[in-house]
Amino acid sequence: MLFSEFKCKDVINIRDCKRLGKVEDLEFDECSGCIRKIIVPGCGGLFSFLRSEPDIVIPYKDIRQIGPDIILVDISCG
Repeated sequence: MLFSEFKCKDVINIRDCKRLGKVEDLEFDECSGCIRKIIVPGCGGLFSFLRSEPDIVIPYKDIRQIGPDIILVDISCG
């Protein structure tokens, strides 16, 4: 799968069924080349340039399934 395809998928938290956003970036392990974390931008809303939430960093172990349109993750928010 290409990164351009990966970043078009919606990330959904299965704990509360909320949409977290789309993948903005990935963190790779230099030695193995495997994905370590996915990064989703924080919610910003209409005035996101004034106040933005921190990015959501999701360890790869918390990804439950990668489907054709969505990525399901299991993370506790809060």
